[in-house]
Amino acid sequence: MADASGLTLHFHPLSSFCQKVLVALYDNGTPFRAQHVDLFDETQRAAFLRLWPLGKFPVLRDEARGRTVPESTTIIEYVAHSYPGATALVPADPGLALETRELDRLFDHYVNVPMQKVVTDRLRPEGRGDPQGVEDAKALLVKAYDVLEARLAGREWANGMGFSMADCAAAPALRYADMTLPLGGSFPTLAAYLERLKQRPSFARAIAEAEPFMKLIPQPKEGAA
Repeated sequence: MADASGLTLHFHPLSSFCQKVLVALYDNGTPFRAQHVDLFDETQRAAFLRLWPLGKFPVLRDEARGRTVPESTTIIEYVAHSYPGATALVPADPGLALETRELDRLFDHYVNVPMQKVVTDRLRPEGRGDPQGVEDAKALLVKAYDVLEARLAGREWANGMGFSMADCAAAPALRYADMTLPLGGSFPTLAAYLERLKQRPSFARAIAEAEPFMKLIPQPKEGAA
């Protein structure tokens, strides 16, 4: 592996998109410095905004190459190309790479994003909620469950071959989504897949590191789901 000692990941352990990158780095065996940023701390927030003015997690800084790399998928692609390691995060085969990238997008846009809509709506002040938006997000989640249930049938890992970027995206997205809109017995393939993901040492580590912060996740308001 190329020398990755100059890598620093700016992140928060609770963030699903940050966990996606953590799983990739841990599974790949990529050495990096973990820089936990508390955006509620003015000093830390200001430093992070100097690094990445849009202020969104995660961000990877590669001092050796003078590169600042934002966005979870871009970070994983960057690591796969620049610091390949134990896991083929993006397969070399073009067809399998396309399958991996497509599933990565499906988990990000149609599981992670609507899940976050449901959860963050709970933070809105009383009377300022978006019940229609929440219902639309839940409906999209169910559609995504349907698509992925069929797509992953008979597969151990998402792309049908080895553990990849698609599984890194799936792990936190599905775990949080299952806590928001449970898979139950309606989606046995996805439920079994989620259990395999939880047993993967890289994701188990990310879960353990996030555990002290789980109390920060907003719970449903009384009478709401």
